[in-house]
Amino acid sequence: MKEHIKSFLNEDQDPKAIEKITAKLETLLMKNEEVGYIGVQKKPAITVFPDSIVVTNKRIILCKPKNLGLSMDFVDYDWDDIAGVFVKENILGSEFSFSTQTELVINIDYIPKNQARKLYTFAKEQLDALKNPVVSGPVVVETAITEEIIQVEPEVIQEEIVEEMETEEVTDFAEIMPALPTYSEPVVEQIQTEGTSGEKKMSEMSSDELFAKLQNYKKLLDNGLIMQGEYDAFKKEILSYM
Repeated sequence: MKEHIKSFLNEDQDPKAIEKITAKLETLLMKNEEVGYIGVQKKPAITVFPDSIVVTNKRIILCKPKNLGLSMDFVDYDWDDIAGVFVKENILGSEFSFSTQTELVINIDYIPKNQARKLYTFAKEQLDALKNPVVSGPVVVETAITEEIIQVEPEVIQEEIVEEMETEEVTDFAEIMPALPTYSEPVVEQIQTEGTSGEKKMSEMSSDELFAKLQNYKKLLDNGLIMQGEYDAFKKEILSYM
């Protein structure tokens, strides 16, 4: 701890006050807790036992000597409980303060300006780290998933190519086979047959039957099995019997 004290003695801290505080902190720090900075009061009048403030990576600790420096009170606030930190520079030193989630405001005055700025900077870094935690685990997982997808993609592309080739082959085969003429010729022939003998049959049909027959011709027209002229002739003939 004594080697660590040297890093806090460059902003006019009292070496004796720092040594006394760090000696007490040796039994107070939690596992993996590290002191980031220590600020010590420096009032205009001679202050034998100044108050101090310690910021660590886990909390803010207020150190207040009592009983002529023989004992000391410690009040700590976890970073989860702290809502914001503030610095106000005055003519004689600065005032460092922070607010809690319960709207409680704690301040310690007569902190030298350089010390107050260092306290504020470290506190802001801790609050930012709490709000925006750096998580490296999911990034590795996402990379692994991306690599797996890239390895699978060629197989999917090959399957799509096979499907397209099969579709093209079937389409070409369908174009070669003269299926439509062999199907349409009997239909046209049947319609023409009905046309020659249809006058006698249509005269025997009811209006509903004639209407159904007209609908059948319309379907043949829509399917391209008869021409528009043929349909118009059939329609005219059927309507003459309705």
